[in-house]
Amino acid sequence: MSRLPPFLVSPPPPVGVEIASDRVTAVMLGRQAGAGWIVSAYGTERLAPGVVTPALNAVNVHDRRALSAALRSAFDKAGARPRRVALVIPDSAAKISLLRFEKVPAPADLEQLIRWQVRKAAPFKPEEAQVSWVPAAAIPGGGREYLVTLARRDIVESYMGACADAGAEAGVVDLASLNIINAALASGPSSTSGDWLVVHVGPEYATLTIVRDGELILFRSLQLDADGVLADAVHQTAMYHEDRLGGAKFSRVVLSGVSARGAETSERVRRALEERMGVRVEALDFRGTAAMRDRISAAPELLDTLAPAVGVLLRERVA
Repeated sequence: MSRLPPFLVSPPPPVGVEIASDRVTAVMLGRQAGAGWIVSAYGTERLAPGVVTPALNAVNVHDRRALSAALRSAFDKAGARPRRVALVIPDSAAKISLLRFEKVPAPADLEQLIRWQVRKAAPFKPEEAQVSWVPAAAIPGGGREYLVTLARRDIVESYMGACADAGAEAGVVDLASLNIINAALASGPSSTSGDWLVVHVGPEYATLTIVRDGELILFRSLQLDADGVLADAVHQTAMYHEDRLGGAKFSRVVLSGVSARGAETSERVRRALEERMGVRVEALDFRGTAAMRDRISAAPELLDTLAPAVGVLLRERVA
């Protein structure tokens, strides 16, 4: 299919929104003269416990009115009245799989094969499933992996419905950790070569991802009850990376989200991970691609709060 002329292409949503279990965040990007993208405005609003409880196979949004009110408040703080947004939801609201085909199926068969593979393992009825996928890493010999996202359709629609109640259509829906990766790739060194470990810590879960030469090769999400659980999971992931994925020392390790637990906890976690892996662990800082406006403070917790919404906007704008 030929590329559509620019005047027929829908522009990227102007606002990125993240809905987490403890807060909602809205971010706007603008152009900075001669210096790329800038976070021009943002707003965040806390959620009361129980309004949103992310889960793969259970109700997520328990108080849609409270959630939509929080979204409107975040929009107000950002000075935005968006009609369209790019929406980021918690990792634990969906299931990510990497499907491997030693030989890529014909285009007419690919969709059917992917849906059959993921739906047979889904903990809900196939007709309730929302399935999407994108090509991932190529496999020597002509094969390919596919990054597949599976979620219950009604769960996704509950998040989208809260946005609609706040006056905004969710034109893009994605997961938090995938957009942490987007932010890391867009803001990292000019070369994405080598293996990166990206660790995203949410309020009640942690997700560990490995990116090789810009392609996701591992995605693991787990419930997080204590700091030691995260350190053990990272160690196990590093061992799997070495034994099963042919990896050596990570060229980059990025940590995001842990600052919400306080500076002392954040530093303790960072040091524990460095001791386990023998590699410097850096906090995610997207300002290499999307600078903060001068009057906006850039404390670590704020950078972590904004990162998923910034990531989904950068995905739409940075090639």
